[in-house]
Amino acid sequence: MRTVVLTMKASVIEMFLVLLVTGVHSNKETAKKIKRPKFTVPQINCDVKAGKIINPEFIVKCPAGCQDPKYHVYGTDVYASYSSVCGAAVHSGVLDNSGGKILVRKVAGQSGYKGSYSNGVQSLSLPRWRESFIVLESKPKKGVTYPSALTYSSSKSPAAQAGETTKAYQRPPIPGTTAQPITLMQLLAVTGAVATPTTLPRPFPSAASTTSIPRPRPVGHRSHDMDLLSTATYTSSQNRPGADPGLVPKEELSTQSLEPVSLGDPNCKIDLSFLIDGSTSIGKRRFRIQKQLLAAVAQALDIGPAGPLMGVVQYGDSPATHFNLKTHMNSRDLKTAIEKITQRGGLSNVGRAISFVTKNFFSKANGNRSSAPNVVVVMVDGWPTDKVEEASRLARESGINIFFITIEGAAENEKQYVVEPNFANKAVCRTNGFYSLHVQSWFGLHKTLQPLVKRVCDTDRLACSKTCLNSADIGFVIDGSSSVGTGNFRTVLQFVTNLTKEFEISDTDTRIGAVQYTYEQRLEFGFDKYSSKPDILNAIKRVGYWSGGTSTGAAINFALEQLFKKSKPNKRKLMILITDGRSYDDVRIPAMAAHLKGVITYAIGVAWAAQEELEVIATHPARDHSFFVDEFDNLYQYVPRIIQNICTEFNSQPRN
Repeated sequence: MRTVVLTMKASVIEMFLVLLVTGVHSNKETAKKIKRPKFTVPQINCDVKAGKIINPEFIVKCPAGCQDPKYHVYGTDVYASYSSVCGAAVHSGVLDNSGGKILVRKVAGQSGYKGSYSNGVQSLSLPRWRESFIVLESKPKKGVTYPSALTYSSSKSPAAQAGETTKAYQRPPIPGTTAQPITLMQLLAVTGAVATPTTLPRPFPSAASTTSIPRPRPVGHRSHDMDLLSTATYTSSQNRPGADPGLVPKEELSTQSLEPVSLGDPNCKIDLSFLIDGSTSIGKRRFRIQKQLLAAVAQALDIGPAGPLMGVVQYGDSPATHFNLKTHMNSRDLKTAIEKITQRGGLSNVGRAISFVTKNFFSKANGNRSSAPNVVVVMVDGWPTDKVEEASRLARESGINIFFITIEGAAENEKQYVVEPNFANKAVCRTNGFYSLHVQSWFGLHKTLQPLVKRVCDTDRLACSKTCLNSADIGFVIDGSSSVGTGNFRTVLQFVTNLTKEFEISDTDTRIGAVQYTYEQRLEFGFDKYSSKPDILNAIKRVGYWSGGTSTGAAINFALEQLFKKSKPNKRKLMILITDGRSYDDVRIPAMAAHLKGVITYAIGVAWAAQEELEVIATHPARDHSFFVDEFDNLYQYVPRIIQNICTEFNSQPRN
């Protein structure tokens, strides 16, 4: 009887192996003849919301015209899934209004979404939403297969209007495989009915019973036994009704295994550089305490691409970057990197370190984002060995918010060695106490954690951040010719006043200058004449009407020489020219000179001004930089549009 059982089992196993090999060989031969379906990018309309699409990550094609305000967008960089997918793509800058392909990735819901104006789209704020998404350039991840057809949460898909099918992709049936192969489980059932426990070894190396409950595994991760099962049953499960949903085609595994992940705290979206003191005088123990604070800050901030990003620069004799903003994209990796930092030694040249960060750290190549404020936190043991005032002023003018943490200041008998007394107040963004933290001992440094994190994340109070309203040198070039007249000239000055009121005026923020011209030119006041808004507005009122001819070309050259030649290198240069007639001289060469020198020129024409001449003077594209008004009294209507265009252009460019 034992011999019979063994013979039966051997026969059954042999039969199974023959069928298995035959089936696999047949499938391989057939698969060679079947071409993999070519990936086609689904097309959606502008009004399709991300929440209606079930897929966690997908590539789609957006049509032109999604900049229209009727397609609502909620949030900035991370968008609520209630938003228009394509509208968010335009707002984020991944697409322009002409449409194109994008990659969309679902992420976790946020506790709040902040609206903003960007790339011609005004997004709205939202308190909270259950799901979010981000928009990226349509560069597929290696190893990830994206769906050719999207799955929608309702049967009536809006994508159908764009000619897209929503039927899920199915592998085509393999011809000539109508018979379902015997599965390994079926084989085990047959042998188990006639065998005793001691007859044959178990088919798997596992000691678990075949009837025991398997340990749950993530989708897309299978053990050796599951690989065998899927090989044996794949053909039948793909073709029979009610197939096992656990056996997923390979193309679908990569998308099903994607899960929403935290991308950082969107309520604290800053680009942060820590300048740590690596001077010899600090010692190893205090240097270690400094690193502990950095690691705690990294943990508290919730680092991520949609929230704060952080890099570290160590200074001594000279500064060196340990890692930039895009090196580590989560708090865990950042903390690990901080632990590996070693002390460099040397002097305490803080001024040199601030200059280094201003010139090198906040660049697009290093991960700087135009939509995030730039913040520098400087840690100083005692006092700097060089001056910080001038370097800090240039940093502020570049839109950098400087915070200082000072530890163990100079004792009375050490003050004679301090290079620059009151250095912290000369360096920080504002001297209102918000940007300065001081502790008497290194052992009290941990007490700065909570106030520091709270302050750097309070983006509304980061007063030194560059915006479209605080980072320009604006030169008004005003036509004072006889055709304007005294009354209309006062109207022009009121127009200049209305524009000026929109900007933040100071010696480190936006500065204003003015030139009046006829046949000749006159500098009314330069950029460095007045440093407050009240003084500027009073100066505009005092400008007297000149009267004469109209030499606009000569006026542009004069403004370049007398105004913009003295502009600061880190300021945006804006020329706003107002004229009421055709120029007596050529404007083409002067206008080209202005463009080559980086001066953004807005040309406003009134009454008899020549439209084609305005377009020559204006920066390209002329439709955004040239305006024509039929009457002087209508000038005021163009103030909001000009400000909007200035800000749109600013927001579309890298911050530094």
